[in-house]
Amino acid sequence: MSVNVVTLVGRVGGDPDVKYFESGSVVCNLTLAVRRRTKRDDQPDWFNLEMWDKTAEVAANYVRKGSLIGVTGTLKFDYWQDRNTGARRSKPVIRVNNLELIGSKRDNEAPMGGGYSNDEF
Repeated sequence: MSVNVVTLVGRVGGDPDVKYFESGSVVCNLTLAVRRRTKRDDQPDWFNLEMWDKTAEVAANYVRKGSLIGVTGTLKFDYWQDRNTGARRSKPVIRVNNLELIGSKRDNEAPMGGGYSNDEF
């Protein structure tokens, strides 16, 4: 038996990057900053999120930079070849199955600052 489940709660690092395909599919990519429980002084860990179809549409319509969200999904790796060096590259991506909008409506309407301070996580 194998298990591949990732659950994260954090703040969105930028507005959603949404792409619509002729087939009708929708993909949304986000970055998520998550603070570790062990040390409050550390910088957050950053995760790349990928959402498809209905979940992607919800994110496109309701998630903005600084939004507090929770996600559940699976870990996958994207692979490609670097155009300049020819080296094989990879990056971990969380493929989101479930998106929870945690922040209040007022949080999403408030103007967002340019950066994150440690006490925001």
